[in-house]
Amino acid sequence: MGDVPPDALPPDPFAGDPHDPALSLDGPEPEEAEELSDVERDEIVADLADLAVYQALLEGRGVRGIVVDCGDCGEQHFHEWSLLRASLQQLLDEGQMRPHEPAFDPDPSSYVTWEYCRGYADAVLSDS
Repeated sequence: MGDVPPDALPPDPFAGDPHDPALSLDGPEPEEAEELSDVERDEIVADLADLAVYQALLEGRGVRGIVVDCGDCGEQHFHEWSLLRASLQQLLDEGQMRPHEPAFDPDPSSYVTWEYCRGYADAVLSDS
């Protein structure tokens, strides 16, 4: 059996991806993320606490999570409560967020911005 020429193979779907799962099989270890500063850690802990409040206030009203405008791709990313919590916790634990599968066919009306959550929480909690 002869060698297969490179142009006869399908393109590598992970070409250039620093999170390519095959990188763990051979080659150098991936670079470690820079350690978070105390200020960054405090901000993430505060975000996790805020997220718990926002979920408690909004989930019962049919809100599934938070929508974020991505500066890299220009698209909106829809994060369910548990996914966002896991991503923030991973950032706190490992200093970086790993890629994840986007929400499948999200209903944009079921997601709100972080700013909306903050304003809603402020309004509800100020009435208490």
